[in-house]
Amino acid sequence: MFAANFDMIMEQPLTPEQSLKLITSMIGQAKNSFSRLSFYFLLWGVLLTLAMLATYLLRDQPDAWGQGAPWGIAGVLGGIVSAVHGARQGRQAAVNNPMDGLIGWLWSSFVITMVIMIVMNVMQHRDPGAMITLLTGIPTFMTGQILRFRPLILGGVLFWAAGIAMHFTGNPLALTLLYCGAMFLGYIIPGIMLKRQEDGLRTA
Repeated sequence: MFAANFDMIMEQPLTPEQSLKLITSMIGQAKNSFSRLSFYFLLWGVLLTLAMLATYLLRDQPDAWGQGAPWGIAGVLGGIVSAVHGARQGRQAAVNNPMDGLIGWLWSSFVITMVIMIVMNVMQHRDPGAMITLLTGIPTFMTGQILRFRPLILGGVLFWAAGIAMHFTGNPLALTLLYCGAMFLGYIIPGIMLKRQEDGLRTA
């Protein structure tokens, strides 16, 4: 319905008032649609926080367990759960929103870049944590801007700040606190707030 109206409007010149109305409508549709993002922010926020804590606790163990295993487990588990939930969500979606594709491609490009960055850093025996934290700020900040959702905008800024700080410390406890703090304030808290918004839309 929305996509059809969007195509029909784009076939004719828009007045400034119509343009503003179209943009406002798209943002409103995006807010309705992407309040469903709460699940992903909460899922990945919890999984990655646990992975970082496990890495810290296992820091004196062999490299395979102290560094790689928690992240591998979190990545596989999160990927499977996200795929299943996303497929189910797609079948239940009532509105096709242009913003859906925009946000989807934004996060897809983030994941691709992140995987490449991890592989390259591991091959060079470097910890990719600080760079990944910096990179995480981009889709988080942009999603917040698209939704006009201030907690995610601030979350993106926090990821940038944490990533910069992580570059200047090699202390395992400091790295853990910086990363977990960014995840808690940048993913988990916004995820909880998005969940409340989603519940409000369902009862409206």
